[in-house]
Amino acid sequence: MQDRYAYQTTPPPRGEPGLSIRPSSSRMLAGYLADIELLLEEQRWDPALREAFDLPQIAAALSDPGMQVSVDRVQEWCEQWVKGGADAQAAPDPDAGRIAQLVCERADRASLANESVAALALRRLRLHRLQRTRHRGFKTGSLAVLGPEAADAAQICAALVHATRRWYAQSACHDAVVQSNLARLAVLR
Repeated sequence: MQDRYAYQTTPPPRGEPGLSIRPSSSRMLAGYLADIELLLEEQRWDPALREAFDLPQIAAALSDPGMQVSVDRVQEWCEQWVKGGADAQAAPDPDAGRIAQLVCERADRASLANESVAALALRRLRLHRLQRTRHRGFKTGSLAVLGPEAADAAQICAALVHATRRWYAQSACHDAVVQSNLARLAVLR
C-alpha cells in the first residue's frame, strides 16, 4: 500500500515559506499506520476501524497549534485528503464521499462539535512511538474473498490510511506546526 508521494521532498505548492520546514518522517505516525495494516491482515476489523477512524482527528489536531479539533476541521481534512486527495491520473474513488461522511458522523458522536483536544486518539498515536517492529503494508488484492462487512471495513481503513499518508507526505512533513506537535507528543510521558 505504498503511495507514490510518500517520499516527496519538495514543499507543498501553496507557497507559504514561513510554514515550510525540512521534510521529515514520523516513526510514531508510521507505526500507527502500520498497526492498522497489520490489524487488517489479521482480519481484526473492529480494532482496525477504530484506529483508522481516529486518523482524521489526529491529522486535524496535529495541524492546530493547540492540538484542538472540531467536526468542521475533521470535515475539511476529509474533503481535501479523502475525497479530493486521489491521484490526478487515477479515477476518483466513488466511495470517498461515503467514507468522509462516516468519519464526520463518528466525530460528531464523539462530541467534537466544539473545539476540543482529541485526547484519546492522540494518546493512541503516542503509544505507537514505543513500537519496535514495522509492518510492510496491507495487500488489498484479497478483498474479493472477504464478506461484504469485512470488505467494507478494509476499504474504509485503506482509504483513510492512504489519505493520511498523502497528507503527511504532501503537507504535514513540511508544516512546522505538525512537526512541533509530533515532537511534543513524543516527549510526553
